Parts: sequence; C-alpha cells; structure tokens
Amino acid sequence: MSSTISITAPAPRAALVTGGSRGIGAAVALRLAEAGVDVAITYVRDEEAARAVVAKIEGTGRRGVALRVDAADARAAGRAVHEAADVLGRLDVLVNNAGIGVLGPIAELPDAEVERVLSVNVRAVLLACRAAADRLADGGRIVSVGSALSRYVGGPGSTLYGMSKSALVGLTKPLARELGPRGITVNLVQPGPVDTDLNPAGGPLAEGQRAATALGRFGTAEEVASLVAYLASAEAGFITGTEIVVDGGHAA
Repeated sequence: MSSTISITAPAPRAALVTGGSRGIGAAVALRLAEAGVDVAITYVRDEEAARAVVAKIEGTGRRGVALRVDAADARAAGRAVHEAADVLGRLDVLVNNAGIGVLGPIAELPDAEVERVLSVNVRAVLLACRAAADRLADGGRIVSVGSALSRYVGGPGSTLYGMSKSALVGLTKPLARELGPRGITVNLVQPGPVDTDLNPAGGPLAEGQRAATALGRFGTAEEVASLVAYLASAEAGFITGTEIVVDGGHAA
C-alpha cells in the first residue's frame, strides 16, 4: 500500500521599497526580486517609470506591485505598508528609500520646503516603521537609506537635508532594540555620492564629490542595492542597530 506525501512550498518573502520607481529604490527592488522576493514599490508622479520597474520585477518571475503614494502625506506612509502587506499577502522587508533633497542657505529656505523635507525624510519613515512593526513577520527586516552627509560635514546649503537624514540614526538604534526580541533587524545604509537622476555623476556639483572619495568616482545604484539586499537576507540576521557606509571612502 503506497501513500502520497504532499509538501507545500513556503510562500515567497515580500518587500515594500518606498521611492522605488527610479535610482537606488528601483535598483533595490530589482535586486530583491532577483533574490526571490515579491516586491511592492511606491512612487509619486512618474507612473510610466513605476510600471517599467514592475515589469522588470515580473521578468524575474516574482510579483511586482506599484502603489501611488506621496510620502509627504502623513496618512499615506503607514497606509502604504498595510496596503503592500495586504496585496502581497505578507510583509517581510521594509526598505525606507523615499527621500528628497533641498539645498540652500538656511536663512533662505521657504517654510514649505522645510516642511516637505522633514515630512518625507523623517516623519514618513517613522510612520512606515510604526506600521511595519504591526505587519512585519517575525524575523523581518527594516533597512533605511540615509546619507553619508550625516557622518561628515556637508557643504554650505546642506543643513536641512543633512539634519533630516541624521534623524534616521536616532530612529534605527532604539527601534532595533524594540523589535529585536522578534528577530526583526533594523539597519541604516549611508550612501556617499551615487550616480542618480537627483545627483548625476556628470552634474555641476559632481567633481568636488568625486575628488573627495578615495576611489575617485561616484558609486552606482546597483552597488548600494547589493548592500541593502544583503541586509534584507537571512545571512544578515545578526546585524542590527547599525549604520553601514557605502561611500567610496568619502569619510575615510
């Protein structure tokens, strides 16, 4: 008499990458998909770019979802986490990548710009983490993308942006302690000059940034994405509450 044993494959892991329609976020989303993760991304305006990223995700055989979310909206950041978890059926990884940079002398910064930078770079990250604490599976991962400007003196005009990214250090460390008993890790990646639409390697401010690195070049979005993907993996389960710099030796 024979019997049949049925083995159910575990559900794929699922991730939300905020600001995933371009640059570092798009590279992270694709790298996670290549590692076998279903991925939801958020975007604000460029629906065509978001659809292109989803197509690349689905080209790996994984599920891709694009959610239109304005991180400056206090109600939207947390809602996006819950929506991603509902659509994908679970949530294992949150990558807080969405961010904006406004440069200028502090005395000349308009109130509206100050409000938007702090809303997107600080408040939205906190609210996404709050929602993720409710929805993440045990053993989950939170990775935030900061800036190496929070580790060394930035140039004149970078006060607002540097301050907003520095706040992520204060979020990461205590949150790692709070979520550690559930096996959830919380880490912060601090990129240096990376060639993106927002900071192109051929832009007017590029030469000084390039010269300040030990490697004499800009990094790529894919190089940052590889680090984020590692921190989101099972292999990085003993790394938490820390900052990891990927800046080409800018702060060396």
